Amino acid sequence: MSEKDTMLEHPAVDGLAPGSGYSPLVVAEGRLVVISGQVALDAAGRVVGEGDVTAQAHQVFGNLERCLKAAGASFADVVKLGFYVTRIADLPQVRVVRDTYIDVARPPASTAVEVSALIRPELLLEVEAYAVIPW
Repeated sequence: MSEKDTMLEHPAVDGLAPGSGYSPLVVAEGRLVVISGQVALDAAGRVVGEGDVTAQAHQVFGNLERCLKAAGASFADVVKLGFYVTRIADLPQVRVVRDTYIDVARPPASTAVEVSALIRPELLLEVEAYAVIPW
């Protein structure tokens, strides 16, 4: 077991239904990394995948991965994801993309909220992340 494996715990919580694709509780020890909500903008600020939530999700998770790398972290260190979608019906498509980045056997805690709009009308999704890395 590596150091990263031992710094995150996903304990069961009595009296709660098990999470479907997320962990209700993640306990972590280390330095906190907070990543602002990422949207489907490329490095030049252009929207990627206008009208296509799957394409936008790939860009969003790529942006999150770049932020994590800059902090010396990876998706294995993520303890919480916050999803803001303009259509909650798109969440299953977003989760398919998410599942290519996270350990689905030990997923992070998660919140998903439908919002009326994001910062630009072409954007369908925004995701924020919290990670914990070793001291």
